[in-house]
Amino acid sequence: MDIEAVRTFVAVAETGRFQDAAADLRVTQQAASKRVANLERSLGAVLFTRTAGGARLTPEGRAFLPHARGVLRAVEHAAASVRPGRRALRVDVLSRRIAPGAALHRFHLDHPDTGLDVVSLPNAGAGAAVTELLAGRIDATFRAVADPPAGVTAERALDDPLQLLTGPRHPLAGAGMLRPADLAGYRIRIPGIRPGTEWADYYDALAEEFGLGIDARGPDFGSDALLDAIAESATVATLVCAGDRYVWPDSCGLRRIPLADPVPVYPHSLLFRTGDPHPALDLLRRHLAARRTVPPGPVWEPPGRRVP
Repeated sequence: MDIEAVRTFVAVAETGRFQDAAADLRVTQQAASKRVANLERSLGAVLFTRTAGGARLTPEGRAFLPHARGVLRAVEHAAASVRPGRRALRVDVLSRRIAPGAALHRFHLDHPDTGLDVVSLPNAGAGAAVTELLAGRIDATFRAVADPPAGVTAERALDDPLQLLTGPRHPLAGAGMLRPADLAGYRIRIPGIRPGTEWADYYDALAEEFGLGIDARGPDFGSDALLDAIAESATVATLVCAGDRYVWPDSCGLRRIPLADPVPVYPHSLLFRTGDPHPALDLLRRHLAARRTVPPGPVWEPPGRRVP
């Protein structure tokens, strides 16, 4: 079905005259008449009764009109979905519970009229996220990457300090602050670490630097199951970031213990296609830059990692 013929049909139906519809569409009256005639031929139905005073819808024309308007709305929505500035900014975060998810929520609260589509690629590392970026399926992603490949720009967005999370019976539960080296010899459970991802490299470097025992074995049943296990255990703890938003009942007695001297930070960067013209992307970048804070005192982070 010729979309311009449908558009012309709707214009004639609304103006009641081929001449007026042609003027609105900036075509000749002959072209408008030909479009509608071709549409009638393709449908096998007469849509207008032509009179000296104009054009009157037939019963078939009246039946077709709401569907024709729906077709034009669908076409406009389809076009708007790919026009920079018209479609929502599509941003990937590993989880809505971690700091980038909270940062996007604050951005939305500050700019409620800016279209934002928050997605989570299924447990994908930086390489897969960059593939989605370059293919145009997402506009930006938060990753612990400082040296992206050609065509992608990385801007440091969040420096999220790590904390130890323990249950009430853990030997370190009463500490007000700990050094990373103080965790050596304790079991730190972080299930779901996928080899080859940027977060696997981060925790490998952290374990090597401070002599930590990070246990990533076994199935990952999600954060709720892990928090339940830590609440009941006297030996198992985990690492979370200060910006992570986990909720647990007071009865669990879980403890968040800051780490310092140095403060290990998880370095989130915002990755996006170099030169992406989406106006909301620039707005998000300025929002993140204005709110970025660096923890006081000495900070530890691994060297910048390239995307494989």
